[in-house]
This record gives sequence, structure tokens and C-alpha cells, in this order.
Amino acid sequence: MSHLNIRNVTEQDIDRCYEIETTSYAGDEAASKAKILKRIQTYPEGFTVLENEREIIGFINAGATDNVVLSDETFKELVGHDPNGKKIVIMSVVVHPKYQGQGMAGKLMDDFIGRMKLMGKEEIFLICQEELIGMYARFGYQDLGPSDSDHGGLSWHEMSLSLN
Repeated sequence: MSHLNIRNVTEQDIDRCYEIETTSYAGDEAASKAKILKRIQTYPEGFTVLENEREIIGFINAGATDNVVLSDETFKELVGHDPNGKKIVIMSVVVHPKYQGQGMAGKLMDDFIGRMKLMGKEEIFLICQEELIGMYARFGYQDLGPSDSDHGGLSWHEMSLSLN
């Protein structure tokens, strides 16, 4: 296996992150380049990329808050984000299709959970499609049930992971 590295994002990563986002998510589900750039600039501590020797192959990005409303679309633009918030809301967990099915999302998630614990965060939240509930459950996430979110015109489930 090639050498893998996980690190915090930089602004120089914007084009590749946008490419991965739009290649991996369907239609309105993908974040715009402007939204991704805002996430990079606003909370790089909550934005990690996984890379091999050649390129970034996936990433996770998130915001922090003390008041989690997973159906709040404005939070995806970090409206209400507080870097000191004890709760983390993941907005994207994404791996380029060329690297999917190789455990890369798991490597990203394990690292991300560890980083959030080191930062003193208490809980991580996300929304996911029903077919991904089992994958997130393997990391300890609990299914909170269907979400009120209709992000991208799709149906979602809310999940949370206690870090205590």
C-alpha cells in the first residue's frame, strides 16, 4: 500500500477538494466551491484531508457549535459556527470514487474522532443516507432516526457519537 498522510486542509487544497466533492456527491448534495473555501478559511481545525504520494483522495469537514440542529442548511455555510463549541457537526465525509471501497473513509473517520477528542469536543453529529448507517455504527455512532433535513432533495438519518 502507498504511504498515506492525514493533515489539516490549506487553501491550496480547494480545487482538489471541490473536484472530489462534485465527483462523489450527486447534484445539489455537493457543496459549492465557495462553501468549501469558507469551511477551509473558517474552521481548518475541523477540515482534514487524506492524501497519498500523488494527491488528496478524501476529506472530512465540520463545524463546531453548542446548539445542534442538523436540518439547519445555513450551518453548512458555518452560520452559527463557534470554534469553542463542544459539539461537532460533520458536513462531508467523502473519498474520491477511484479510492472507495479500500477503507479510506475509515482511516479518515478514526483520525477525525481522535482529533476531536484531543480538542476537548464532547459529541459528533452527522446526517447520512440510510445505506451508510451501518458504516457509521461501526465507529460507535448511534442512529437518532430520520432527519427533517431534505438536503439535496434526499432523505437522511441523523447520527451522533459521544466522545466522553
